[in-house]
Amino acid sequence: MQFDLTDLALFRDVVEAGSITWGAERAHLALAAASTRIRNMEVSLGATLLDRGRHGVTPTAAGRALLAHARTILGQADRLREDLSVYAGGAAGNVRILSNTNALTEFLPELLGSFLTAHPLVTVDVEERLSDEIVAAIADGTGDIGIVAGTVETGDLETFPFRQDRFVLVASPTHPLGARDSVTFAEVLDHDLVGLDRAAALQRFLSDRAARAGRRLRLRVQLRSFDAICRLVEGNVGIGIVPETTARRAARTADIHCIALSDAWAVRDLKVCTRGRSRLPRFAKLLADHLLAQHPLGGTPAVSIDDSDPTPGA
Repeated sequence: MQFDLTDLALFRDVVEAGSITWGAERAHLALAAASTRIRNMEVSLGATLLDRGRHGVTPTAAGRALLAHARTILGQADRLREDLSVYAGGAAGNVRILSNTNALTEFLPELLGSFLTAHPLVTVDVEERLSDEIVAAIADGTGDIGIVAGTVETGDLETFPFRQDRFVLVASPTHPLGARDSVTFAEVLDHDLVGLDRAAALQRFLSDRAARAGRRLRLRVQLRSFDAICRLVEGNVGIGIVPETTARRAARTADIHCIALSDAWAVRDLKVCTRGRSRLPRFAKLLADHLLAQHPLGGTPAVSIDDSDPTPGA
């Protein structure tokens, strides 16, 4: 049984993507080459690693065992490269961040820009997920740093306050809800919506909230950005739910009305989570320190939150 680091990284990417095709793309390999590597791993091991179905792949018991070891080995390899880069006169490294929609679109770009400018040889992989998925991924070592909604249970992870934002409804002033100051999510469900792509963490969150009420979102069109949502809302194509920071910015140039959502889950206290800053690779720790240094309250460790609403945070 001989697996190299490329094999292990590919297998990790395939499992996390739930697809050999998307895993191969993440690993920058041709699909045929990736499939051959996976088959060779299974032959070498003498066991099936993936259950293959119509909607993707899932790891078998043997695959889950291999995945745990692969993540450990790949993490150690990353630390080895970082430690040895000092002696080679370099400062290269890679950091993996998992973020919910709010932080990814509204707060991370500027902070990552300043960090990457200060560390030109560091690369950062950013992936958007639901908050509960992020917590699980940070706990099992899939990512270095997570940014999640403050209402999600983080278990034994170390957490720190990051930002606060809220979801609001945006509507054209001529829309039936356009003159309201506040609405409930239940009222929103009676109208056509402009939303994000179905794979977006926020869109999955909102779909789940609607399903809990026995309803479905009436999506007329799905787009890739909050700014695009605001532009179509201005044309009265539908109404949209976006972060308040986005809505206020868009309202400076677009004829839209920002309406408060009265539901408790609309307020988002975002927090950074890690398995422990002292356990992070060197550049991941530097990035975590950079994110926390920008917090208005100075990055004091967050107090554990009693989550009265078990819905996964977006």
